[in-house]
Amino acid sequence: MKGSEEFQKTIGRYLSDRAAVDPLFSERFRNPGKNLGDCVTFILNEVQKSGINGFTDDEIYSLALHYYMEENIDPGKDIQCQVIVNHQVQLTEEEIREMKDKARQEVFSQECNRLRNAGRFAPAKTQETEQLTLF
Repeated sequence: MKGSEEFQKTIGRYLSDRAAVDPLFSERFRNPGKNLGDCVTFILNEVQKSGINGFTDDEIYSLALHYYMEENIDPGKDIQCQVIVNHQVQLTEEEIREMKDKARQEVFSQECNRLRNAGRFAPAKTQETEQLTLF
């Protein structure tokens, strides 16, 4: 496998999303002479040529776009490697609200259990008698 499966999926999703909103790119994306495997090979070869180990998403996506926009482009030789894909999870407002509600409920349940169990382990109170001294 060239790159990693997650890397290929990420690039593929980006290109599909871009093709859905950009009619000019959509035409190039459907080119039968181009494919995702060669696109990933092109990106990996360009990264290797640069000698740099870390890239922003935009830098990698621009390489993918460049591969599809150029008519005669050599993807280069296959490179066997693993690519780390960092994603930041973007939650919707509803998902954030649900997670907060779930966290509140969990804390509430834990506190209720703590209070219920607090009486069980408390030492028994002994009745203290007060001794009076006559002196």
